[in-house]
Formats: sequence, structure tokens, C-alpha cells
Amino acid sequence: MRISSLRLQLLAWVVLPLAALVTINLWTSQRNALATADLVTDRMLVGSARAIAEQVAMADGVLDATIPPAAIEMFDTGDRDSVFYRVETAGGRLLTGYPDLPKASQRGSIEASYRGRRLRLLSLSQAVIGAGADSPIKVTVGVTLAGHDAMVKRLWFSDFAQQLALVAIAGVFVLLGLRRGLAPLIRLRDTVRSPDRSDLDPVEVPGAQSEIRPLIDALNAYMARVRAQMAAQRRFIANAAHQLRTPLALLSTQASYALRETAADQRREALVALQASSGRLARLAEQLLTLSRAEPGSRRPRSDRIDLTDAARQVLEGQAPKAIERNIDLGLEETGPVPVIGDGTMLREMIVNLVDNALRYSRPGGSVTVKLAASDGEAELTVIDDGPGIPAEEREHVFERFYRIAGASEEGSGLGLAIVREVVENAGGSVTLGDAASGGLKVEVRLPLSSIED
Repeated sequence: MRISSLRLQLLAWVVLPLAALVTINLWTSQRNALATADLVTDRMLVGSARAIAEQVAMADGVLDATIPPAAIEMFDTGDRDSVFYRVETAGGRLLTGYPDLPKASQRGSIEASYRGRRLRLLSLSQAVIGAGADSPIKVTVGVTLAGHDAMVKRLWFSDFAQQLALVAIAGVFVLLGLRRGLAPLIRLRDTVRSPDRSDLDPVEVPGAQSEIRPLIDALNAYMARVRAQMAAQRRFIANAAHQLRTPLALLSTQASYALRETAADQRREALVALQASSGRLARLAEQLLTLSRAEPGSRRPRSDRIDLTDAARQVLEGQAPKAIERNIDLGLEETGPVPVIGDGTMLREMIVNLVDNALRYSRPGGSVTVKLAASDGEAELTVIDDGPGIPAEEREHVFERFYRIAGASEEGSGLGLAIVREVVENAGGSVTLGDAASGGLKVEVRLPLSSIED
């Protein structure tokens, strides 16, 4: 069964291995208790046999074996054990005791069954002065195992109680430690779920451990991305509402004018203007969407391997009809593939905006040249036109959204270069404006060049 509680999981990971170790320790304790009981019983058997042997002596030329009470009473531990003994000469003649008592080796104690009961037996030999051939005598003492087994249980249960108390105490301290250790997580939960919290400000949890700090940092980073996305959405909505209001009003006016006109020529003229306005509006909507996608945090970062040469070739093929319409020589100068890493869609859109701006502002019959090269670990994309150019004092402002140079003859939204800068900076590059040799504008884009291993 899967445990869903972190506290119970941590408790289980601590207590269960501890319980396993305790189980092994109890098994070891049982073996130690058994060895201790065996040792104590054997020492008592040796003491009893020696006490009996010391009472065997020659009396009037006859071996006399007297059993001292102390030799039997030393086994009186309250467990009602029975003691059996046998004293015999070296030749095996019984002097006293139980004749059918099992024989025991003098090397150590043994366990045997006698009269339906388990015994632990031990034999001891001792010389008797004056006994002649009957010396040494052999004394065998056996005792039932009630006291022995009771001693094992007492020793083992004592260890069991200690180990059980250890596990219980450890469990209590672990619970207390978990409660204290998980307190920052509880505070983090309460902070995030607090009804007073309506924004996405970074979360701070005082006293958070180093293991929890990465979680808090990841949560704050995620909320920062969400804030960036929400800000991008708000900017897009505000920009779209601001920029679309005038074109839509113009479309409505032109449509009303076309509806009122009865003359075919004037109506056609109004419809042509209406078509041109709708085209500009579609271009504006397309650029607004592109700018929204280019903003940091608006979409998941991509790391495509893009050949700028191939991308520029595709863009120029798409822009060729517009160049032909305005009789502009649109050319591409390249020496081979120029690989970069980035969002392929946005990089192509960047080239589209650069070429579209160059074609829009170049004079009819002029030229627009796109150059691509790789140098010093950078990809260089240069777009040159022979238009009016941009004054030096205006070059920084034209990257602002919706900025238009005063007196510009061409219609536009002021978003093209803003889109270019957003895309280039997101790709880790830079864009600069300069003067072309022909007097027009030169736009130079530099991006990190992709290595073969990328």
C-alpha cells in the first residue's frame, strides 16, 4: 500500500529499518541469553559435582559417598528443578545415586532425556586417597532445565523490553523532529494558500532548511515566469487595443463612404482604399502577434539549430514579388551555412521584418542586399538598402514600439525593428544600425554561432 503522507513515509523510513535492526538484535540477545544460561548452569553443575566428590572418602577400608545437602540446594532457584546424580568408581561400580542416569563426557556438559524430562548433565573425576584401584571416582550431576529456560526468558525479555522502549522513544523523537523539520513546508503551504495573498510576489519562508530552499526558489522562479507571461498578455492587449482602434475606425469610415457612393468609379476607389486599409490592418495584427510571441516569458524557449543562410533564402523568395513590384534588386550574398541556436520561427520572422522594412523604404529601382557570414564565433546578418536611412539621433528610438520618425513618407506600425530587437536579444545576440555606403541604412545582427557539437 502506497503511503501518501510525507510524515508517515519519513517515519517509516526511520522506524522500519530500526525495527529490523532491533529484530536482529533480539535474535542475537536470545542467543546470548541462552549462552549465559548454559554457562551459569554448567558452573552450578561443576560446583555441585565438586562438592559431592569432596565428600567421598575411605572409611574403615570402604569407599563412602555422602551427598551434602548444599550440592542439591544450590539448584533451588524457585523453578522446581529436579537434580539427579551418580557416583561410581573407576571400574564403574555404583557407590550412590541413580544407576540409569545417562553418562556424560568429562569434556563438557551435554543435554539428554531422562524419565521423560530434559536434563543438562556434567561429569567430574577426582582421585580419592587410599582408594586404590577404585580411584579416581566419577561424579555425574544432572538437573532439569526449568530454571535454565526461565533464566533465558528473563534475560531475553529484559532485552526485548529495552529494545521496544528504544524503538518507542526513537519513534517519539522522530515524530517531534519531523514536526519541527516539516514546519517550513507547512508555512510554505499556508503562505501560498493564504486568502490575503492575491499577487504573485516571491514567497519567503523564514527558517527554511537548505533542502527546502530549492523548492521555494523553483516556486518563485515559476511565479516570476507567470508574472512575465501575464505582463506580456496585458501589454499585448493594451497595444492591440491602442493600435487597432484607428485602423478599424478608418475601415468603418471607408465602408460607409463606399455604401453611400452611387457612382461606380468613386465606389471602386473607396473599395480599393478599403482593401488597402484591410491589408495594412492584417499586417499590423500579424506584427502584434509576432511581438507578443517574441516577448520573454510569452512562450516556452526553443533551441532549434537553424541555418540562417537557408532561412534568409526562404524569406527572400517570399519577398521577391514585392521587390519585383517596386523594381528593387533583392540579392543574397553568402559563403555557406551559418548555423545558430534559437527559435526558428522567430528568427525567420526577424529576417522578414528586416527585409520588409528595407523594401518599404528603398526607392523604386534601388537595391536591397542581405549578407551572411560567420566570423569569430558569431553569425553576422547584414541587411543594406539605399533608402533615406535613419538619423543617428533617432537610431535608438526606432527600436521602441510604435515609434515613427517624424515626417516619414511610408506608412507603418513602428513594430518592425521592435520585433527584431526582441528576437535578437532572446537569442543572445545584438543588433546595431549604421550608414550604408550608398547612403541608405545598414542593419547588422550578430548571434552566437552554433558549434558542430550543439
